[in-house]
Amino acid sequence: MDQSQKPLVEALKEHISKSPHSYHVPGHKNGQLFPDEFADWHPFLAYDVTELPGLDDLHEPSGAIAQAQQLAAHYYGVDETYFLVNGTTAGNLAMIMATCEAGDHVLVQRNSHKSIMHALHLVGARPIFVTPDFDQSTGRFSLLRAEVMAEAINSYPSIKAVVLTYPDYFGATYDLESIVTEAHAHQIPVLIDEAHGAHFNVSDAFPKSAVDCGADVVVQSAHKTLPALTMCSFLHLQSAYVSADLLKYYLQVFQSSSPSYLIMMSLDLARYTVANLHKEDLKKTLDWIEKFNKAINQLDGFQVSEVRKRADDPLKTIITSDRYNLHDVLMWLHENGIDAELVSEQQLLLIHGLNSDDESWSERIRATMDCLKGIPFKQNHDKIETNISFQSGIVRLPYSYKDLAQFSQESIDFQEAVGRIAAESITPYPPGIPVIVEGEIITDEAVEMIEQAKAETVHIQKTGSSSHTQIKVYSIE
Repeated sequence: MDQSQKPLVEALKEHISKSPHSYHVPGHKNGQLFPDEFADWHPFLAYDVTELPGLDDLHEPSGAIAQAQQLAAHYYGVDETYFLVNGTTAGNLAMIMATCEAGDHVLVQRNSHKSIMHALHLVGARPIFVTPDFDQSTGRFSLLRAEVMAEAINSYPSIKAVVLTYPDYFGATYDLESIVTEAHAHQIPVLIDEAHGAHFNVSDAFPKSAVDCGADVVVQSAHKTLPALTMCSFLHLQSAYVSADLLKYYLQVFQSSSPSYLIMMSLDLARYTVANLHKEDLKKTLDWIEKFNKAINQLDGFQVSEVRKRADDPLKTIITSDRYNLHDVLMWLHENGIDAELVSEQQLLLIHGLNSDDESWSERIRATMDCLKGIPFKQNHDKIETNISFQSGIVRLPYSYKDLAQFSQESIDFQEAVGRIAAESITPYPPGIPVIVEGEIITDEAVEMIEQAKAETVHIQKTGSSSHTQIKVYSIE
């Protein structure tokens, strides 16, 4: 297929070129009814339309949207690609609902995004959690060993699906291909939350994509590393085990019936951009990132984690420090106009884009180095490191979600909750990985992690109790 095409973009451009009068939703009427102070928004708002003649329908595409999705599927090398306007969350929900039924055993990576946990709860599955090993080279629980996954698959012959996260939030990968091979030998589909890997197939400078590893369904957040609007995601399907009809049905269930054309146009543009990215431009970008990392390494008190070839994402710069509290560094950078992605487990994460502009890179490096050199607070020689700790090995929840629904709940202080079964999930955000999942036994380590996160003013999301000092637990006689 001709990857120089932008069918949805062109259809929208042709529509607005006629300067039509709007007697349809949305109510801003091509931007005309927005306040004058937002006049510079008007050119973009003209693209924010609805399902008009010639603009197709996301939920039953046959024109420009269908063509745009086919181009994306061709570029990524899959059978079908679906545009997601409600983010990777909608894709994660849909792929699990389309693959699993109530009571099914599902093998799940424990440090998965909360949307995976929500989907398991909605469908009523019985999750069997596998926790990655702590990897000294990354300083995180990022090493998911193929032999452990094989043990779990062979120990639970009733498993209906394997649900994994690849790469992790920081860009680290593992031997996914061997896991897929083992699962497929048992005719088990592998569903991948590849939120941070939409760019992996651009070049072999990046890790191998989940698509190329043979996964059945892969959901990617285009907005994380591609030039796309927030909430832009792709869902890719290549499977003999997952029903395309069920998948399409659940995508309609979990996505808006009024999808944003701005978001869909952005997905068309994102695919077009990476499909036509010149190797020279990508090399220039990666060279700049290497210069950026070396410059930070030369600063007193800071270190940049090594990027392992084809194992780590080079668009991620991970800063550690043996002298500074990186939560303080994050806020100092913010106050000086430099916004990092997150701080987690004493690692400061910066995410780069596929940008090769020399002038912007030079300015970015200069501003960041000047800011880090000018840190006014004292060095922290007594740094305390707290890693998110999960129950190790292969763990099944003691009760099904259906059984738990029969028990009453109560709210108690965190410190009193150790040993009780959680009735809500507790999630530091970002990265959106639950420290406590509803239905699991609360551990000392989990409570310690939550208290540490609150002390460092990390934002905590809860699915139940509104109190920041308490957690809901089940009352089980």
